[in-house]
Amino acid sequence: MYMKKLKLLIIIISIFIFLSLNIVFGKTLPLKNKVITIDAGHGGRDPGATYNDIFEKNINLEISLKLEKELLKQGATVFMIRRSDIDLSSIYDSKKKRGDLYRRLQLIKKNKSDMYISIHINWYKNSNYKGAEVLYNPINSNNKTIAKIIMEEFQTNLNSNRTINTTDLYMYKNTTIPGVLVECGYLSNYEDRNKLLTSNYQQKIASSITKGIIRYFMK
Repeated sequence: MYMKKLKLLIIIISIFIFLSLNIVFGKTLPLKNKVITIDAGHGGRDPGATYNDIFEKNINLEISLKLEKELLKQGATVFMIRRSDIDLSSIYDSKKKRGDLYRRLQLIKKNKSDMYISIHINWYKNSNYKGAEVLYNPINSNNKTIAKIIMEEFQTNLNSNRTINTTDLYMYKNTTIPGVLVECGYLSNYEDRNKLLTSNYQQKIASSITKGIIRYFMK
């Protein structure tokens, strides 16, 4: 009789410990079991926006690598479209840019992503335009929500006065997987340009995006 009670007590304690660990684990790793693909825009033959010897593709990659680290800390499974200065076009593509974007889309789908984040830097003829912003395509009803939440983080943490907007670019209107285009600032603006070149500001962008993603999945 005593042994039966002891075994029952051990089972109850084990269940309690298991549930407690799962609660703690869930709180400390809010993105556990979430698959996120990070698309560092441009690369290789495609520099993106440029200013003298400053190339958008390089800043995109630096921010994306920092974002990867932040998401991994939160328990996410992260796939990177690129980790180096490459593009995804093929020698057989008659249109290199379209081929590059097509393969990025295929990787997002192949990864069975819960979300994708595409990292870019803006450029505008009016150099007064500045600030990080988020664009989305309404092909997925969740995209606007993701954009709003990340934009709120930019407004709070980066003092951005930008707002969300829609985009009809090829990549974003051709995937139903939830995701957004993040324009991390304007390379054409003196203030943004100098901030975007610093590791500290790149880290702030990565942290803000991560906070937004956590908020989205925890809502």
